[in-house]
Amino acid sequence: MTVTLSDRERRYIALFEDEVDVTIRDCVVDEDRDRVLFVVKAGDMSDAIGPGGRHVEGIEEQLGRSVELVEDADTAADFVANALAPAAVYNVTISENDDTVAYAEVDHDDTGVAIGKDGKNIEAARHLADRHFGVDDIQLT
Repeated sequence: MTVTLSDRERRYIALFEDEVDVTIRDCVVDEDRDRVLFVVKAGDMSDAIGPGGRHVEGIEEQLGRSVELVEDADTAADFVANALAPAAVYNVTISENDDTVAYAEVDHDDTGVAIGKDGKNIEAARHLADRHFGVDDIQLT
């Protein structure tokens, strides 16, 4: 899928990559929740976070917003599982009928984590999964 970035999102990606020396695949500015979502190249997540979260904290200070990271993946199912982290996701099944729906089997104790306060985590996962893999919805099971 083609991802379109605004000039601001491109600047944020350049800032993150210059400061932390990792590859950022996507950036979404969520004005409603005053946060920036970055999709990090698979395998670069620990470097992106940094020791004790130092890299994320530094970027948050520079941007003046909360920063959240999602690790990229080759498949829609793996991407959905990554987008719902840190919730324990046991399995993701993609159903392609009229709409493409990802059914994510989440540990019962982590359902709240997957949803997030006021739905912020599941909302971000849905947006990014649609943007990268054309997934219309994510349902927790």
